[in-house]
Amino acid sequence: MAVYDLEEQEQIDALKAWWRQYGRLVIAAVIAFIVGVAGVQGWLYYKTQTANKASDVFAQLEEAVRVSDAKRAADLVQQLRADYARTAYAARGALLAAKTAVEAGDAKGAEEQLRWAADNARDEPTRALANLRLAALLLDDKNYDDALKVLSAAHPEPFAALFADARGDVYVAAGKLSEARLAYQAALDKLPKSNTYRNVVEVKRDALGAAK
Repeated sequence: MAVYDLEEQEQIDALKAWWRQYGRLVIAAVIAFIVGVAGVQGWLYYKTQTANKASDVFAQLEEAVRVSDAKRAADLVQQLRADYARTAYAARGALLAAKTAVEAGDAKGAEEQLRWAADNARDEPTRALANLRLAALLLDDKNYDDALKVLSAAHPEPFAALFADARGDVYVAAGKLSEARLAYQAALDKLPKSNTYRNVVEVKRDALGAAK
């Protein structure tokens, strides 16, 4: 029994010695873990709350667009851009506000919204869509060089045909028919045979004839 007590005491002494040496590290590690978990949970909560608030503002923006209230749409998208720029709602809101601005005859306001969306959208498809709409706006304004610059921006492969087709439209307007024909052909090369939009692009390409 004495031997057992001695061994037990030795284990206790060893444990105390180990704790004196490493106890603070263990406590620090535990605290760091707890703080880390709390931090992640807090960040997730913050993101959820932010997304919910941004969603509410976006819903109000959609209503303003529906009733063609360009002033309110501009105010709401400004709120999205200022307070919720890191959410997907901000860039999508800018696209909606640009549409309303165009309908209200405010081409410059629409251009500003589209440029912001193209520069700040959190996902590639939204950036690509913003650039396509911006290029169309610049084409209407006869700003061909800037339109072509916008259409040279990187974009996802599924948008390649649309970008090439848009370049063709710009080249036609600029009187560069050979370049236009090549652009339309590039669009056709990217479009699936089953895509009905091929007919539109083919008509535009063929209308150019053997462009020189």
